[in-house]
Amino acid sequence: MARALALPEREVDSLVAGLLERFEPRHRDYRGILARHAAVVVPRVPVPAELSPARSLLLGACFTAEYAVEGAAVTNPSAVPHPDQAGLPAGALRLALSLRAVGEGHLSSIGFAAAVIGPGPAVRLEPRSGPLTTGVAVPVEWEATRLRAVLTEHGLDDEVTRAVLQSLNPRRPGSGPGPESGPGPGPESDPESDPDLSRAFAAVPPDLLRRPQAPGIIAGIRSIAGSLRRVEFPSDSTLPQRVLWPTVTSESNGMEDARFVRFTAPDGTADYRATYTAFDGTDISPRLLTSPDLRVFTTAPLAGPAARNKGMALFPRLVGGRHLALCRSDGESTGLAASDDGQVWEPARPLHGPRAAFELLQVGNCGSPIETAAGWLTLTHGVGPMRTYTIGAILLDLDDPGRMVAALPEPLLAPLGQETEGYVPNVVYSCGSLIHDGLLWLPYGIGDTRIGMASVPVDRLLARMVPTGRARVGDGGISG
Repeated sequence: MARALALPEREVDSLVAGLLERFEPRHRDYRGILARHAAVVVPRVPVPAELSPARSLLLGACFTAEYAVEGAAVTNPSAVPHPDQAGLPAGALRLALSLRAVGEGHLSSIGFAAAVIGPGPAVRLEPRSGPLTTGVAVPVEWEATRLRAVLTEHGLDDEVTRAVLQSLNPRRPGSGPGPESGPGPGPESDPESDPDLSRAFAAVPPDLLRRPQAPGIIAGIRSIAGSLRRVEFPSDSTLPQRVLWPTVTSESNGMEDARFVRFTAPDGTADYRATYTAFDGTDISPRLLTSPDLRVFTTAPLAGPAARNKGMALFPRLVGGRHLALCRSDGESTGLAASDDGQVWEPARPLHGPRAAFELLQVGNCGSPIETAAGWLTLTHGVGPMRTYTIGAILLDLDDPGRMVAALPEPLLAPLGQETEGYVPNVVYSCGSLIHDGLLWLPYGIGDTRIGMASVPVDRLLARMVPTGRARVGDGGISG
């Protein structure tokens, strides 16, 4: 800063003019970004009473760097129908593709692309251009019962926690997956800016606050309360320009493998939902994304015994009046979990374990089940010898998804030729596919490096599957 402050004003003007010429076309509100960064650092050292606008921008630029969100890899896509289907020929469908973008330091974020499939087997990726944006964070309020479930999940179920929760309004907005929901970047939420939560902290009896463990408990509540986030992207931004960037502590080292699905409620309303893996550098945890339009997102923690590992995949509607999800709670096999509210998940029951040669090490899902007349078509991933990832398929009973009725006896997709190369070799992997015009469309990651698209007639795939004759998993009714 001292060196930047010592430069002659004429040289400052020239430097800033060059920065604006080079970087302003690449970023939204580039001047505003530099001004905000300058405001952060200026209080650290004595500066003249007034800085020229150019010198202020130069100070901001000295403490700013670009980050290539896909500098290392782009992989593990999922596909849902795009909210905008305008301007397409008959038989075509525009897709919204979620992407795992990996940049410097192996930091993952969630990016997007748009593609058009059909008519027939044609596929076209739409342009990905213009400046990226991480959106603007807006306040979100907790509902007390949901906050209680998440706090209990983190071991905060004591007198101090109960005193805080008892002082909260039990019915508050922004608490669950719904039309208003969605996640987001921006500074971590400050629970003290929430009047209800501030009052709840103030209402804790002094005797409880004098306990030695009370400060740690209060800090834990504050941290978890800040994990409910919402972000809004500019209305004039396109889907490929939007990046969901890690912002809360649990995802500080990455947001991985979003499994998007278009969820239809019993009343016919629909929104977009996804689970993704949050990674803090040591631990992983699944989180929930919801959005009405892929422009406004809310991200929130999930709770319950089934929400403790990678790869949860939500069903696209209620089954038997309950939310269902595929998960891999034991780390090597697929289970089926149920929830009353889609947020707190009961223990998973075994559904599909490693058995075939191409899945000797572990199995998991490749996205949400797809509803067909024959049953829930579920793509799977299997890990075999030499850590080779392939994509398979199983079929679940339509009314009772706890019963697997058929399975593909060999991989649907395996890495061959150039697809065996990559950042992580011998891997094909997907986080979600869909059916359009009789074809299963499967976007998939290749070697954790790039993305491909495959399609296959659904009737041919179903005809190739072999009945399993397996009984329903578990005791009692999971979809009841």
